[in-house]
Amino acid sequence: MNRQNDTAAITKVLADQYAAWANGDADAFVIDYAEGATVIMPGTYRRNREEIRAGMADSFASYLAGSTVRDEVQDIRFLDADNAIAISRAGVLFAGEIEVPTGRFINATWVLRRQNERWLVEAYHNSPVAAGSL
Repeated sequence: MNRQNDTAAITKVLADQYAAWANGDADAFVIDYAEGATVIMPGTYRRNREEIRAGMADSFASYLAGSTVRDEVQDIRFLDADNAIAISRAGVLFAGEIEVPTGRFINATWVLRRQNERWLVEAYHNSPVAAGSL
């Protein structure tokens, strides 16, 4: 099965999310999250789209103000016609930075499901990349 269109659509979901991040727009950030989506990051567990949106709004208004993300999709694996797992490597650039410090990169796992011809994030998890590893 040719998954080129699905791969492009999933890649766009991630790109659109980080464009919203760059704009500090929490509403746009969660537009491609399912209602019951979960996010787990070090020290954080968000249980639905509204918790994710509220947490990002608070972060964009404080320590993430003016930041952007560099994200590179490493792999997309399809579990069946409507479910996929994407793996990416990302790092936050705070205002004024031009390079992500090595110790700030994370590996992320995205679980996505196609609903009504749209790919939505059902779950996201990240963890720091060990210094010096890829």
